[in-house]
Amino acid sequence: MNLKIIFEDEYLLCVNKPNNVLVHHAFHSRNVADEDSLLQIIEHDKGLKVYPIHRLDRKTSGIILLAKQKEFVSKFQELFTKSEIQKTYYGIVRGFSPDEKTIDTPVKGRDANVHKEALTYLKTLEKVTLNIPVKPYDSSRYSLVELSPKTGRMHQLRVHTNKISHPLIGDAKYGDKNHDLMFEENFGWKNLFLHAGKLEFTHPFSSEQLILKASFPKDWTASFEAFSWENPLD
Repeated sequence: MNLKIIFEDEYLLCVNKPNNVLVHHAFHSRNVADEDSLLQIIEHDKGLKVYPIHRLDRKTSGIILLAKQKEFVSKFQELFTKSEIQKTYYGIVRGFSPDEKTIDTPVKGRDANVHKEALTYLKTLEKVTLNIPVKPYDSSRYSLVELSPKTGRMHQLRVHTNKISHPLIGDAKYGDKNHDLMFEENFGWKNLFLHAGKLEFTHPFSSEQLILKASFPKDWTASFEAFSWENPLD
């Protein structure tokens, strides 16, 4: 796998994670895993052991921060807990989403019985109507959205877009299978359309102001061309 490095220094490795790659295997599944995790790929390719600073779902593509030593992790994690890091994701959703929307619905945590407060800001960047029927309509409508999560709950963006009836395309768990099927049958795109595009923060060790961007996967760039949308990371 040709892994794209976005930024690297003595403390930090920042890479662009492809869709459908686990960051790391759960301990109990380590012996049965038949696929390499992101951490294993980095160790194979660079001979480097790294430590995840935050999470990114297997199906989500985009930017992830990894510490080069275990003792560096907590210092970077403070950026997230103190809301000193600006996270920008992009999604393609079903329907015409609102121009701007604050979504503050609680989301289930890792303990599925406990709901935790969650906050996401949504901004619609582009819209398209396609003359391709998806039941029960004669046409289909989609929006390109910018998502800024202010909390870091599990599956937060996937749950929140679903809560406002604009689920992400390619989301088998929270999405709309009719629209997912249309994307696959008409365009050959079947990945989750959720991409961690940008992180902005002050480096806790060097004090450097960083704006790090992860370029979009091929399905995304093909969709921008097909729908005549501007690439928001250009």
